Amino acid sequence: MPNNAPTNNKHAEISAALKERILILDGAMGTMIQDHKLEEEDYRGERFKDWHVLIKGNNDLLSLTKPDLITDIHSGFLSAGADIIETNTFNSTTISMEDYDMASLSREINVESAKLARAICDEFTAKTPEKPRYVAGVLGPTSKTCSISPDVNDPGYRNVTFDKLVTAYVESTLALMEGGADLILIETIFDTLNAKAASFGVEEAFEQAGRTLPVMISGTITDASGRTLSGQTTEAFYNSIRHIKPISIGLNCALGPDLLRQYVEELSRVCETFTSVHPNAGLPNEFGEYDLEAPEMAAEIIDWGKSGFINIVGGCCGTTPAHIRAFAKGLAGVKPRQLPELEVRMRLSGLEACNLN
Repeated sequence: MPNNAPTNNKHAEISAALKERILILDGAMGTMIQDHKLEEEDYRGERFKDWHVLIKGNNDLLSLTKPDLITDIHSGFLSAGADIIETNTFNSTTISMEDYDMASLSREINVESAKLARAICDEFTAKTPEKPRYVAGVLGPTSKTCSISPDVNDPGYRNVTFDKLVTAYVESTLALMEGGADLILIETIFDTLNAKAASFGVEEAFEQAGRTLPVMISGTITDASGRTLSGQTTEAFYNSIRHIKPISIGLNCALGPDLLRQYVEELSRVCETFTSVHPNAGLPNEFGEYDLEAPEMAAEIIDWGKSGFINIVGGCCGTTPAHIRAFAKGLAGVKPRQLPELEVRMRLSGLEACNLN
């Protein structure tokens, strides 16, 4: 974090809560949107009825064209027991919005999405002040990767630069802060270099805003190899980003809880700060749908809690308010993971961790 920027009191408040109980993150915004079977005209609304490219699938745009729908989805997860709500901004950077020729709308979408989440969180908090709800401003990984060439015939080629990623993340972070976010969540990290650009951009935004927010970072183990897409193991990923000193480091997406368990346990062992996890509801079936029902998934999540692996838990692809309700009910009264006291070592990383005495 910037040394000269005042720390937001949310950091102390959320840290205190995390020492007392496991906080519940929400579930999958995309899954809930898909359940509504929206068509092209639903995404367009009146404002974008003449937009020159197809925009069906641009879920973040719904914060502008169907704000009541997004608020209802947030409300469903809050009613289920979520403490933290993610803004509908996973693809709202200028880079990802280029896919729809809507880069110029990035800032507006981030601001309005954060305002929607802020309003409904405040509504629920007012009803039960002893259980404050928090808005996590989401920064997704973008549709591009800084470490890997998209052209197999040209390994040195990159379709995005570090500086362009930073510029995009600065704009999105400032907009999320303006809209009322309590935290910044850098999530679904498949390329650690993208995450470093995001972190650098977040710090630059804090400098510009003159204040800081707690930062959550969540990486993605892409398959049974146990590595991110850019090749790092869980511990190597942790070593690469621990200097950022986020309030939590975690894992999300790609795998269901059964396959993700060993990596959650590993992260819990090496992580000096709080841990988070929001897995998929199993692996997708042949129709691209997720079949792991709430009771079965909750059984795995509750085991993680009782094993002392987690401080924050929610759901990614395929998870619904029913899943979040089962998590919240099953983890009520379960003690959160205690922060370990690790020996001081030089902790380096390439694709593997390298810890030196």
